[in-house]
Amino acid sequence: MSNQLEVLMFKKIAFAAMLGVSLSGTCLAADFDPLEQEQIGGLRYGQSEAAFKKEIGCKPKRGPDEFAAADGAWHQDWEYPDCGVSLGTVSDKKGGIKTIDTIAVSRPNAMTTKRGIKIGSPKAAVVTAYKANQNRDLSESVDGFAVGSEGGMLVFRFADGRVDSIFLGVGAE
Repeated sequence: MSNQLEVLMFKKIAFAAMLGVSLSGTCLAADFDPLEQEQIGGLRYGQSEAAFKKEIGCKPKRGPDEFAAADGAWHQDWEYPDCGVSLGTVSDKKGGIKTIDTIAVSRPNAMTTKRGIKIGSPKAAVVTAYKANQNRDLSESVDGFAVGSEGGMLVFRFADGRVDSIFLGVGAE
């Protein structure tokens, strides 16, 4: 009888681990939503144009405002090469007020994530800071260290064992 109980308990633990939840019902890695809980410097997902303009001390090079039928919104890239920042923005109409959809930073950017990771941080620091939230499948598909899902992700890429770029946003990076 106790052997059957052990097998049943093992199955429950394995099933809970597979779903990413504990037996108490508390979510583990799934609890961390990068879009809601993370930012890079003063930049965060969904931030308004007026607010993000104050956070970046460089002038942007703006791409064309393009309509995307997939979401019915207007998308525009804002590149700040002198600051190492690239923003994907979105609005509900052409030329409308933008909000941040994606953030990508690289050299010479010095902004940090909420957990203190920045360009040049060692890979070990990323693992220490985000290991509990890592999405291994997504990490493999983006060839980096990823947290979240395609619906909202934080991705670190490395060169020579150090953070080379950081991405926060929706969709494939």
